[in-house]
Amino acid sequence: MSEYDFQKLKDSLAQIAEAMERLSPPPNEYPDFKNNDAFVWSVSPDELKPVLKVSKIKLELLVGIDRVRDILLENTLQFSKGLSANNALLWGSRGMGKSSLIKAIHQKILDKGLSLKIVELQREDLPSVGRLLNILRGSSQRFLLFCDDLSFSHDDQHYKSLKAVLDGGLEGRPENVLFYATSNRRHLMPREMIENEKSSSINPSEAVEEKVSLSDRFGLWLGFHPCSQDEYLEMIAGYCDEYGVSNDLNFIKSQAIEWQATRGARSGRVAWQFFIDLAAKNEVNIEL
Repeated sequence: MSEYDFQKLKDSLAQIAEAMERLSPPPNEYPDFKNNDAFVWSVSPDELKPVLKVSKIKLELLVGIDRVRDILLENTLQFSKGLSANNALLWGSRGMGKSSLIKAIHQKILDKGLSLKIVELQREDLPSVGRLLNILRGSSQRFLLFCDDLSFSHDDQHYKSLKAVLDGGLEGRPENVLFYATSNRRHLMPREMIENEKSSSINPSEAVEEKVSLSDRFGLWLGFHPCSQDEYLEMIAGYCDEYGVSNDLNFIKSQAIEWQATRGARSGRVAWQFFIDLAAKNEVNIEL
């Protein structure tokens, strides 16, 4: 290639690069972390959006999860005080308060006068987590990175990005970032997927080790299990006391049992849904 052709090619590539840069919107300015306590991470462009009002429930109203509540609260307190803490995976039954517990504990930390920011990250945005960590790494604040309903299918490669949060590569996980995730699965992948990998691979154990070991990278595994009927009714009674919904307790009990029977499930989520209906019938407005 002649020098003239090389220069022409170089100029063409520069023009293409400039055009693509004009098409791509610039990243928004990042917020002042001192003015907000909760954020949502979004991409295209990268942006940390402040959440002015977090949807949450009081920690004291979460019934039947005392052990995991105390463990997670102590771990979060350590982190907010500048001490070492473990990443946590909250796994188990649907509707038993996994994500509610994380948000309630964050509020409890703030109520104690400590500073802790929470950033919600969507599973599909995991490939961008490296860019997010670079932003948080440069701040003097401490961040709780929260990913709800985390799981992976057989052809999902997003789990590789998660390792940047849990292990951090050469740089290591930022000292001011802690990662909490919720999942219905203990190993973040379906059981049939594990069995299929084992049956179709030359070396079955190595085929699934990388994905299964992802859960092992969490220092805390906190299991959530179905609640008993007494715990279910205790949840509803707690909501009634908190929001001033008074009614005949025997009537409420019979209606609550009928409600969960029609749903075919009994959980904290079902208890809250029943209470919302009960509050409306008593003309009590509940802010959601």
